[in-house]
Amino acid sequence: MPDTYPAIDFGVSDDNQLIIDSLSGFAAEQLRPNLRAFETARAVAPEVAATFAEMGFERLQLLEDLGGAGLGMLTRVLANLTLARADAGAALALDRLGPALYALQELGGAAAVEQYALPLLDKPSARAVLVIDHADRRAKAGDSIHGVVAWAPTDRADLVVGLGPGGGWVLEGPGLAEPVRGAALHAAGASRIEFGGRIAAAWQGEAGAARALAKARLHAASLMLGVMEDAAAFSRDYAQGRVAFGQPIAHHQGLAFLIVDMFNAVAQGRLLVEDAARRIDRGADATQAAAAAFVECVEASRFVGPNGVQILGGHGFMRDYPVEKAMRDVRALGLLAGGIHRAQDEAASHPDALIAAFEGA
Repeated sequence: MPDTYPAIDFGVSDDNQLIIDSLSGFAAEQLRPNLRAFETARAVAPEVAATFAEMGFERLQLLEDLGGAGLGMLTRVLANLTLARADAGAALALDRLGPALYALQELGGAAAVEQYALPLLDKPSARAVLVIDHADRRAKAGDSIHGVVAWAPTDRADLVVGLGPGGGWVLEGPGLAEPVRGAALHAAGASRIEFGGRIAAAWQGEAGAARALAKARLHAASLMLGVMEDAAAFSRDYAQGRVAFGQPIAHHQGLAFLIVDMFNAVAQGRLLVEDAARRIDRGADATQAAAAAFVECVEASRFVGPNGVQILGGHGFMRDYPVEKAMRDVRALGLLAGGIHRAQDEAASHPDALIAAFEGA
C-alpha cells in the first residue's frame, strides 16, 4: 500500500464508548418502551427530556468554555446512531439545538453560540430550526427575510437559523410553527414553519457554510443509520423465529441473501459516515465525503426500509412491530439537510469523490 494512504482508525475511544453505553441504557429504559406513546403524543414526555438534559447530552458539542462537553462530530454520529435505534423522532426532539448549532459554530463562532444558542437551552422545550437556503442571499444584519418550510420535524421554532451556499443568518425572533400531519418522526413533532422579519446577524463564508452543511448531512445520515440498524436486526430476528415449511424463514436462501444485503448496505453507509466525521474532527475538508455518505445512507434506506417490512409480510404493516415506523422514518430523514439531489451533485463534483471518502486527509 502506498504510504500516501494513512491507516484509518475504526476504533471507538473510551470516552465515546462511555457515552454510547450511557445512551444505550437511557434509550432502552426511556425511549424504546414509550415508542408508540411518544408517537401518538407527537412529543417526548417532559420528564424524559429533563433526564436527557440532566445527563449532559444536550451539550455534547458545545465548547467547554460554554458549559459543554467539547466533543466532536464522531461523538454526535455515535450518539445519534444509539438513540435512533430506539426512536429517531425522539432523538430529534431531545437534541434541541440540532444542526442549527453547526451554522452558528462554523459561521458565527463561539460568540454566536453564546448569544443565540445558549439562551434557548434555558427555555423548557424550546427548539432551534435550521433552514437550508438554496439561494446565495449574501444577507446582512438588518435585512428583511421571509420564507416557508413546508415540513419540519418540530413543533416549535424558537430560533431560526439559515444556511446558504455562501453564508448564514439568524432571525431576531421565532418562526411561526403551524402543526401539520406528518407521516414520520412523530415524537419530534411536525410543523409548517413560516419565518420572517429582520435578520439579527449574518455571516459570509463559503468554507464555513460548506463545513456546516457537511455536519448537518452527517447528523441526518447517522439517524438514518440507527433506524436501519434496528430495522435490519429486527427483521433478522423475526425471520429466525418465524417457521414455515419446517424451518425458520431466515434459512430459506432468498430471504437469507436479502437479510445479508440489508446488513451490508447499513455497514457501507456507516463506514462512510464515520470516516467523514473523523475527517471533520481532524480539521480536514469533508464536504464531498459527507455528501457521499448522506447519499449512500439515503439509497440504503430505500432498500432496507421496504425490505424490512417485506420480510415480516402482513405483520410488517402492523403497529405491533417497529419496521413500518422504520420505513417511514428513514424516508423522512432523507429529506433533511437539503435533500439528496444537492448532495449527489456535490459528491460527484470530483470524479474520485466516493473513493476519497475512504482516504486520509
